[in-house]
Amino acid sequence: MASKYLALPKGVSEARFDAAIKKFTAALGKDNVLTSGEHLQPYTKVMMAVETEKHVPSAIVMATTVEQVQAVVKICNEYKIPVWTISTGRNFGYGSAAPVERGQIVLDLRKMNKIINIDPELCTALVEPGVTYQQLYDYIEDNKLPLMLSFSAPSAIAGPVGNTMDRGVGYTPYGEHFLMQCGMEVVLANGDVYRTGMGGVKGDKAWQVFKWGYGPTLDGMFTQSNYGICTKMGFWLMPKPPVFKPFEIKFDNEADISEIVEMLRPLRIANIIPNAVVIAGTLWEAATCNTRRSDYITTPGHTPDHIVKQIQKDKHLGAWNVYAALYGSPEQVEVNWKIVTETIRKAGKGRIVTQEEAGDTQPFKYRAQLMSGVPNLQEFGLYNWRGGGGSMWFAPVSQARGSECDKQVKLAKTILNKHGLDYVGEFIVGWRDMHHVIDVLFDRSSEEETKRANACFAELLDEFEKEGYAVYRVNTAFQERVANSYGPVKRKLEKTIKRALDPNGILAPGKSGIRI
Repeated sequence: MASKYLALPKGVSEARFDAAIKKFTAALGKDNVLTSGEHLQPYTKVMMAVETEKHVPSAIVMATTVEQVQAVVKICNEYKIPVWTISTGRNFGYGSAAPVERGQIVLDLRKMNKIINIDPELCTALVEPGVTYQQLYDYIEDNKLPLMLSFSAPSAIAGPVGNTMDRGVGYTPYGEHFLMQCGMEVVLANGDVYRTGMGGVKGDKAWQVFKWGYGPTLDGMFTQSNYGICTKMGFWLMPKPPVFKPFEIKFDNEADISEIVEMLRPLRIANIIPNAVVIAGTLWEAATCNTRRSDYITTPGHTPDHIVKQIQKDKHLGAWNVYAALYGSPEQVEVNWKIVTETIRKAGKGRIVTQEEAGDTQPFKYRAQLMSGVPNLQEFGLYNWRGGGGSMWFAPVSQARGSECDKQVKLAKTILNKHGLDYVGEFIVGWRDMHHVIDVLFDRSSEEETKRANACFAELLDEFEKEGYAVYRVNTAFQERVANSYGPVKRKLEKTIKRALDPNGILAPGKSGIRI
């Protein structure tokens, strides 16, 4: 007889799962325990090149308090049920809300959405995991606080806890989000509530201003892992500067990437340009402005270079489009602007576009919004490029050297084109590193193209690793594969910690390749 559930946890009988569901319902209320296909369907949507069936949850449970999270963990231990936790579940290119393995229950924390505290003088915040960037932005605006957010794109429906726990990045001077985190509250697998940093000291008021506390600093251990469930997070906010000056530099040739990076690196390291600089390719920028591939070509395979050049011309884009901003007092901005413009002039390449020149034109407008902490959803236009709802983010990291970036672009483009897919990419220039973000876009409605995309992603991982490049994040379908890139010693240590903290292996088994 068929099960009444879409999926069951591995090794758990239907009768035993029934008993667990009754306990979840008693602890959380019937409206917060979902098992019907209709209710589970939103949690099965994936944009990865894999079968949806591999990521179907057995149930959804929603907690509204820390005590309820503790109750969920207790029941999961009792019945040996694996639980996959999400905050907003909006990391679309990395797996969305679906669990890493079929049959895991999803603990959805979106109802834990309190902004607990924002201190406009110390520029700190303390929030629950369900808080979105749009909610935070509205709170700051409504209360006229002189603060600025930093977030990834598209940002409005995502949240700081989930993004920081996955070590995401943003586009402001505070764009290294984990660096700006200060104090976590974590429910461990045994139900204990642990506060990092100064949070364990009764009556302490420095939890959101001093990261380290006493003894080992463990915050990083809980990011990209399955060692605990974050129920509160503190982080630093940037004071809103008197002057914000966004600008763009357009470069006509793809071969310019090496010179661009060599020009920008000294400006970033010296903090002349204080924010994470974006170097976006033609197709990335065209797609965000709702350009579709079918507007230019309908034949299968990758888009030929001459078509890309035509799009570049028609949409008034560069082969590379550099976005950066200056922040500070009028005097600071004036001095740094002189340095930036003189550097570009000496380079002899690149056309500067200021906000006054760009006006409300896209993609300049949404890029300026990102760099000034205004949420938007403009970058969702990427998913319309090929259509069909397929997307996987490939994100290798390298040194901020022009030669490295040139090498990565050529390698990525060769592999993508070989599989009939397009290079849609951008670089994000950190202080000394480059995040090379490539959106592997494909048509999920085509079984043949989906298979090609899967093979393409696997080849990207393999070939980049041969050259000494590894990714810093990856979607749930490839987390086991990427864990192997970092070597056996790291994997053995992670397993040792997992067995100590979570002997029943209930917390997100398989997350980042970590299991008991």
